[in-house]
Amino acid sequence: MKPARPRLVIVDDHRLLVQGLQQLLGKRYDVVGVAYSGDELLDLLRRTPADALLLDLSLPGRSGLDLLPEIRALQPDLKVLVVTMHVDRILADASFGAGAAGFVPKDAGMDELQAALDAVLAGKRFLSKRVPPMTHHVGLDAMHASLAKLTPRQQTILRLIGEGKTSAQIGAELGLSEATITFHRQRIRRQLGLASEWELVRHAILVQLSADREE
Repeated sequence: MKPARPRLVIVDDHRLLVQGLQQLLGKRYDVVGVAYSGDELLDLLRRTPADALLLDLSLPGRSGLDLLPEIRALQPDLKVLVVTMHVDRILADASFGAGAAGFVPKDAGMDELQAALDAVLAGKRFLSKRVPPMTHHVGLDAMHASLAKLTPRQQTILRLIGEGKTSAQIGAELGLSEATITFHRQRIRRQLGLASEWELVRHAILVQLSADREE
């Protein structure tokens, strides 16, 4: 009797990429589901047990980073491997802090992706060597200037984002609905000139790092 192959879920908003990965990885893993948005993924995980998940950070509506706590709550033993176009150590560390087991860039080869999957399925942490070490310094003046553009409520929300909290958690802490927090996030992005949700998360983490250094 052949041993069961690891069960794999793939989520990315690029359908061609998902289909390509499904075809290539289907030779070694049992691809039990695919999703193209955060909502689709959470619905899939509620009804489909899996061993590993390939998670993109840039998803419609909510970032993969924002989804990680809910993914962990739905399937605590699921090994999450972040596969992203953002080769950024800050986001890699934030992903690990939120519960990911591995982090690889999308331009990694199939050999590295399979090595990463094998590592996380074996209970190890995997960080691609393509991800640079943390070598830059956070400019406190620049961080303070960005905060000056925000209202006190928005500053609080940005700080909580930097602490790794989801929109639902922030809403519960501030007594606001998740929809209201989502609205505030969009306003903060516009006021800071940030093009995407992942840029907002990265900026919030940098603000938090600068605050920690001042203490």
